[in-house]
Amino acid sequence: MLARLVGRADTLFPDTRSVDSLIEAAAGDLLAWQAEGVTVRAFFDEDYPAQLRDIREMPPLLFARGGGLRPDPRAIAVVGSREASDRGLEVAGSVATSLASRGVTVVSGLAEGIDTAAHEATLAAGGRTVAVIGTGIRRHYPAANQALQEHIADVGLVISQFWPDAAPTRQSFPMRNAVMSGYAAATVVVEAGERSGARIQARLALQHGRPVVLTGQVMRHEWARSFADRPGVHVARGTVELMEAVDGILDRVPTAPELEGFPEFVSL
Repeated sequence: MLARLVGRADTLFPDTRSVDSLIEAAAGDLLAWQAEGVTVRAFFDEDYPAQLRDIREMPPLLFARGGGLRPDPRAIAVVGSREASDRGLEVAGSVATSLASRGVTVVSGLAEGIDTAAHEATLAAGGRTVAVIGTGIRRHYPAANQALQEHIADVGLVISQFWPDAAPTRQSFPMRNAVMSGYAAATVVVEAGERSGARIQARLALQHGRPVVLTGQVMRHEWARSFADRPGVHVARGTVELMEAVDGILDRVPTAPELEGFPEFVSL
């Protein structure tokens, strides 16, 4: 296939590169990334996260640093505003701690505010956390979370769908939210205004067939109230209700052994 597509001169824009040179360049990139501890997986690799094959926005390539890509069906995304309130930060930390104590992987986007609180609380509880970032894996954004990103890479997992040196863009973060939604069995939205990326993720999660849990904090916004009666949406007025909703969702999620032999994640 590559030989048929590369090196053709009978096209509008002739490509005079050779297949061998392209393969050599790609092999050099892979070796350099591997030396830095970066894993690269394509969607057809066995250890590519199976649940991501179930979404329309499945990244063809995934770059990762950390404990390796593995079946992770019991993963919950905890997301919210960058400019979070003190109450929102408290709720995010409490939810993440409770999830970690249940052996549930906490997924978030490494942004300031709610994301940071969720990651840090999970780590403090000795749990597993996965950071889905909106830049290349060699980048640190925001810069203030560089140490946190490195710590997650040491004890958890950092993943990116973007080329390793890719800078942040306005488009990359909604794309990141789609992957975060696809990776997780459900999304918990702690706080999110009308223009928040967490609102985008809630919409994407429902499109992916993943449940969404909305807190009382987020129900102050019109977008959240418009979501409240949709199938798959749970409204929790306190941490106890929230964890009851999450436990109910996880009871219906297949475990890793049950997923073996299935090419795709089973949508809820």
